[in-house]
Amino acid sequence: MEIVNSKEYASLPPTQIVPKLADEDKYIASESSFYRVLREQKMLTHRGKAKPGAPRPLSTHIAVKPNEIWTWDITWLHRDVKGLYYKLYMIVDIFSRKIVGFEVWEEENSAHSEVLVRKALLSERICGRPIVLHSDNGAPMKGATFLATLERLGVQSSFSRPRVSNDNPYSEALFKTLKYIPTYPESGFESLKHAREWVKEFVHWYNYVHYHSGINYMTPNDWHNGNGEEIMQKHIKVYNQAKIVHPERWSGQIRDCSLSETVALNPANEDEHSQVLVAHG
Repeated sequence: MEIVNSKEYASLPPTQIVPKLADEDKYIASESSFYRVLREQKMLTHRGKAKPGAPRPLSTHIAVKPNEIWTWDITWLHRDVKGLYYKLYMIVDIFSRKIVGFEVWEEENSAHSEVLVRKALLSERICGRPIVLHSDNGAPMKGATFLATLERLGVQSSFSRPRVSNDNPYSEALFKTLKYIPTYPESGFESLKHAREWVKEFVHWYNYVHYHSGINYMTPNDWHNGNGEEIMQKHIKVYNQAKIVHPERWSGQIRDCSLSETVALNPANEDEHSQVLVAHG
């Protein structure tokens, strides 16, 4: 209870507390034990304002490493004046879940989209390398000049199907996380500078601090930069040592430390899935 109620862990669920402790060479208890104690203390509540998400389908776009498939979208950030909004453009890598590009402007247009993509490609040092960029069918995503720029940069465009609401799940989930964290300004952003500074802080937290459930509770930056295996081996060592010290507290295997070898986007059947994997070698 001391750990759960501490400043560092008070806002985190046990699924994030356990691996975070393992990073510090500590093992207190399994997730199930944390949940059991919380339940006994009548403290087992959903931590956050959002409802648990629904499962998402597979896709014909499949990534086997970072910087193969990006997905992007635009969301509106409400201002402190009712009815006015800033526009947040954001790109996320679907394999690592790292935010690789973001910009905040007062309007939506293809010119801003072009700046966003160029900056992301330069930041990741992948100019000229093939990459898929997925989005919905909004005007800023389908402008003729913008699409021509993507083609020159070697970026393959991919779009959600018409009238299908869940073809861009990674961007949708990211925006949901952004707007439901406790620090999100419920009263709105005071200025464009305020919005940009807050988004910059959010991106740093999301990439470098946040333990993401989609990548077995490590930070997107660690997985993006190839540190995942080393981190999981460290966790396995910590859990195995804890099991040796207190074998009576373990009814089975240690926590699952496996990592996904592929990440998929949009619905696909098994034949299509296999064909894409073959194409990846």
